[in-house]
Amino acid sequence: MDRAPHKYIVSKQTFFIRRSYIRKKACRFCADRNLPIDYKDVKLLRNFVTERGKIMPRRITGNCAYHQRRIAKAIKMSRIVAIMPYTSINV
Repeated sequence: MDRAPHKYIVSKQTFFIRRSYIRKKACRFCADRNLPIDYKDVKLLRNFVTERGKIMPRRITGNCAYHQRRIAKAIKMSRIVAIMPYTSINV
């Protein structure tokens, strides 16, 4: 069970270990409190849906759990009301 949080790059000549750090993504809705999540705002919701029509996970978008749930509800609501498609058109 060797679970290393970082990738190690070892140079053969110098034997130094360099770590590559991955910066945690910040939730854009927590950063900007005035940005509303609305099911009618398709421009905003398009950023959280793939080309195939799937809702992107938190680890990709960087949203917190609270805002990810609200985004998912808004996307589902806009699909029900027929503002957004369920799948891509070019299948």
